[in-house]
Amino acid sequence: MRRMLVAAVAMALVAGALVHAAKFKSTWKAPDVDRLNFAGKKIAAVVISEDQNLQVSAEEELARQLTALGVQGVASYRVAPREVLREKRAAREWFERAGVQGLVVMRVVAADKEVTYTPDVWVSTVYANPWDYYAYGWNSAIVGVNRREELVVTIETLVYDLARLKLAWAGVSEKTNPKNAQKIVKELIGNVISEMRKEGLVTKGTP
Repeated sequence: MRRMLVAAVAMALVAGALVHAAKFKSTWKAPDVDRLNFAGKKIAAVVISEDQNLQVSAEEELARQLTALGVQGVASYRVAPREVLREKRAAREWFERAGVQGLVVMRVVAADKEVTYTPDVWVSTVYANPWDYYAYGWNSAIVGVNRREELVVTIETLVYDLARLKLAWAGVSEKTNPKNAQKIVKELIGNVISEMRKEGLVTKGTP
């Protein structure tokens, strides 16, 4: 259950009066990015998680919502075999052969403690190149969570333009006391999509 929880909190809100809504703690947008011309292009949904079942279900949901916004959303597990997803060079080759032109990446970065993000984080060398981040993200994925009375989980979401090898947008959201893996998935993904629309990173016409 703990493994399911860690992967699941990267996606949404649990129903219930005692559970607070997931919210963006901070966001960042590359200063030279106005809009991303992703319309009609293949964008991979990447959920970095040790739980394969959660990764698959979350990527499918994210890909579905991206497709509804006018891009070709595709789950990363459909692009490359799971055994190569952790390998920077191999994964890049599979994604490039598939014609993927953008990544939307979600990853749990902390549980049970506050994490401070500033623009300096997203302009660092680890985040600047999508494939450098890809390797870093998989190598630092959280496996377990120590459950406490007030558990705060921090999730980062990144949007990469692969044509320019550039991080275009980043956001950090928080989830307090997540309790049900399956109910969490849709809302946080929906919040991410809404934020991307607001920032002009995807088209706004389709709900």
